[in-house]
Amino acid sequence: MSTFHGLETARRAINTQQSAIHTTGHNIANANTAGYSRQRVNFTQTEAFPSPGFNQPHMAGQVGTGVKAGEIERIRESFLDLQYRQENNKHGYWSARHTAFEKIEDIMNEPTEDGIAQTMDRFWQSLQDLSVYPEDSGARSVVRQNGIALAETFNYTASALESVQRDYQNQLGVENSRVNSLLEQINNVNKQIASVEPHGYLTNDLYDVRDKLVDELSEYVNISVEQVSSGGLAKENAGGRYTIKLLDHNGSDMGVTLVNGRSLEATKFDLSYDEETGLIDGVLVGNETFDPDAFHSYGKLKGSIETFGYMSGGEERGLIPEMVQSLDQMVYTFTEAFNDVHENGRSLYEMANEEAAISFFDFAGGANEVKGAAKGIKVADDILNDLDKIAAATVTAGEAFSGDGSNALALANVKDNTLNFGGTTTNVQSFYQGVIGAMAVSTNEAERMSRNTNELRESVDDRRQSVSGVSLDEEMTNLIKFQHAYNAAARNMTTIDEMLDRIINGMGVVGR
Repeated sequence: MSTFHGLETARRAINTQQSAIHTTGHNIANANTAGYSRQRVNFTQTEAFPSPGFNQPHMAGQVGTGVKAGEIERIRESFLDLQYRQENNKHGYWSARHTAFEKIEDIMNEPTEDGIAQTMDRFWQSLQDLSVYPEDSGARSVVRQNGIALAETFNYTASALESVQRDYQNQLGVENSRVNSLLEQINNVNKQIASVEPHGYLTNDLYDVRDKLVDELSEYVNISVEQVSSGGLAKENAGGRYTIKLLDHNGSDMGVTLVNGRSLEATKFDLSYDEETGLIDGVLVGNETFDPDAFHSYGKLKGSIETFGYMSGGEERGLIPEMVQSLDQMVYTFTEAFNDVHENGRSLYEMANEEAAISFFDFAGGANEVKGAAKGIKVADDILNDLDKIAAATVTAGEAFSGDGSNALALANVKDNTLNFGGTTTNVQSFYQGVIGAMAVSTNEAERMSRNTNELRESVDDRRQSVSGVSLDEEMTNLIKFQHAYNAAARNMTTIDEMLDRIINGMGVVGR
């Protein structure tokens, strides 16, 4: 054994402890860096002396030769990453739906003094007042103004919903671009990792960058992550390249590879829109095209598609389109029934003049169809120009009297008439209450699921941080530990140096 063996052992100890101190400093520096995973130096004993062989020296046993820094690896548990991404995906979907329902609720504004329900109630009440004072111009004016207010409330609600829908179209463009950007960034990090790992290094910081991108991607679509070896001299615990596949809400493979870790290629998302309705009619992922109704990869993107609206079997679907359809159906059916009663009555103007039946409500542009009814409803020009054209009287035996208000009462009772709202038979108030009630139930469900998934996500993230996060107390303890080991190794080297000094300078001088 070499006389200088002790110096080499001490040198290795100093270098290794120094590496550990540097790594601890790196951890401390990144204590507040989002997505950072703490790192550690794996200490490995160096090969003992002598090595087995025919020419090995005869010794009592093998002597240790010190320590070396085997590798610097990050502390990460992949199972917790998988759990986090699953919960993050669910939270992305339900939070998107909850946000959408909140925006719709703000527009519907129920129950409040300015909502549709209260505006309709004031309209019915003014008609009942007119039935008592059919010749009073003030009562007629109130009916007209309440009719205008009701029409404008419907107009505003429909227009506001369309405005939110346009905002969601812009948001979908942003989300689509963000998903494509994330896929491209992940692929670029894959390329960087693939150029380093074959040389035997662990690219810990690149792993963290990639995992952070994958975490964000999981919020938009459901994904699976598969590790592909970089080959060459890559270590067994190397992270490798990521192959990312698209999954449906049940976790089944949808047959689309978003990022290919072998070929180092990334695909792209795109959305196609129906020319007539402007709603989404296809989700394009690479070379695959999915019908929006069949695109079952839950996440924020799916939630935004369902909010904005999509075509399915030739029909308009989605939160906002279906709410607009309900309003249109309500307004159209109510207007038809109300105008029918009004046209069968007799106004003061009709009593004095030969006049065809007069409608109370009309639609902008004269379009008499369900689609667009809520946005287009208005008080007819005849009523706007002449209060005497409000038909408050009923024709009995071909005669009508100015003091008769029975038709005004019949108009007020339209609210209780059983009507057919596109297959749903009920009165106008019950139909509207059903629409609002269904929205409230869906909002509560979305809020509950958003809250639950967020709590589960945070719980998993807390466990993940307990494994991967930097604890300053722990790092300071390690720093002290490695510092003492470094100092001890340096002291050991000093001791060996003194021994060598005695051998070299103190021996062989006797008798001089």
